[in-house]
Amino acid sequence: MRTLVVNAGSSSLKLRVLDDQNTLLFGVDLPAAHGRADATALADALASCDGIDAVGHRIVHGGTEFTGPVRVDDGVIAKLRALSDLAPLHQPASLAALDMTSKALPGVAAVACFDTAFHAAMPAEAATYALPAEWRRRFGLRRYGFHGLSHSYAARRTATLLARPIEELRIVTCHLGAGASLAAVDRGRSVDTTMGFTPLDGLVMATRAGSLDPGLVLWLEEHVGTPAGELASTFEQRSGLFGLAGTADMRAVVDRAKKGDLNARLAFDVYEHRLRAGVAAMVAAMRGMDALVFTGGVGERSSVVREHAVGGLAFLGVHLDEAANAQCETDRTISASDSHVPVFVVAAREDLEIARETRAVLTSDEI
Repeated sequence: MRTLVVNAGSSSLKLRVLDDQNTLLFGVDLPAAHGRADATALADALASCDGIDAVGHRIVHGGTEFTGPVRVDDGVIAKLRALSDLAPLHQPASLAALDMTSKALPGVAAVACFDTAFHAAMPAEAATYALPAEWRRRFGLRRYGFHGLSHSYAARRTATLLARPIEELRIVTCHLGAGASLAAVDRGRSVDTTMGFTPLDGLVMATRAGSLDPGLVLWLEEHVGTPAGELASTFEQRSGLFGLAGTADMRAVVDRAKKGDLNARLAFDVYEHRLRAGVAAMVAAMRGMDALVFTGGVGERSSVVREHAVGGLAFLGVHLDEAANAQCETDRTISASDSHVPVFVVAAREDLEIARETRAVLTSDEI
């Protein structure tokens, strides 16, 4: 089965074609201004792909109904559109890509694979907000979690690298990119994560604030009169590293901090403080940790981020090999020989996870 994987972001559309052995047959990243790629460019790219048997789409939000991958039909699309308000930067982009791809490949089966699905079975104590039951039932208020496709793949890949069954491992996965989140993966199951009802929660990110006191939001509305729309755009697009240092690029933050820029230094320190605290919380959720793994653009490429994060976790018996960490190679261990917990850097391969889920759904359909 030749599977086309479609991963739509807020500024790019990634296309990958994989065969049953996960060999990459084709790959291209198309610009997607405001979340929508040019239809002609997409058609030209797809024309280069012969014999597509199935299409797997990354969809950020599945709500409470979609707790696993599902074959796409008109009813599914309608329900996904209704969830756009919960992920306004990503859901419309994913649905636009789904629409354009379906028109370019009529008759080819499509499967929606969800970033929220991996966290759907989190225990109630991790998923539940301390809010009135009526609100929780009526509005579906719960902690959904995101980046599930990445967390799931990273945990399974780490188990493979350890040559141990994932069913006996407690793994903390750190997906660090423009968006960032952690997950506590206990024997293959997500039992906690840092993002919540929306992707705004949790760690400090490139342009997102991460966790905020809800009282701060209420205060801004009441005393400053800031409209909800302006608050949302500020928390989503003008906060995080950008809000603290004036740049969303971690490389620039690190470079400027080394040169004595106080704002950049503060941004880095705030980022690391939240990251270390989050890892410790994930360990507590599992009552221990058998492996720590970094993935995503920052997680894979920034040795400095990993160094400072792990350096603050020495009390957990975690130590880095400085030389291995500096090399920034993926799918390998970077922990020191005396580290009680192995540390890995794993290449983010959401495409492999989406292809795996797509094949599983369509194979089940055929049966």
